[in-house]
Amino acid sequence: MIVINLIKAQAIAHDVRRAARAEEFKPLDVKATIPSEAAQAETDRQAVRDKYATMQAAIDAAVDVEAIKGVMP
Repeated sequence: MIVINLIKAQAIAHDVRRAARAEEFKPLDVKATIPSEAAQAETDRQAVRDKYATMQAAIDAAVDVEAIKGVMP
């Protein structure tokens, strides 16, 4: 029988979440440096932060690997 370490699975999921978040931030980081687009970029960045904060909470609350898989993009 294969036993999966939930703590390690959560850590891996958080690494994947961080990488995905960084990819979504890349174009917004560029837009944030353009004065005419900075305000909209910050609004979009906050939406990304909120999305991944919700995902982080769900990963932390997961009781099994299937719950983690259900949260991941």
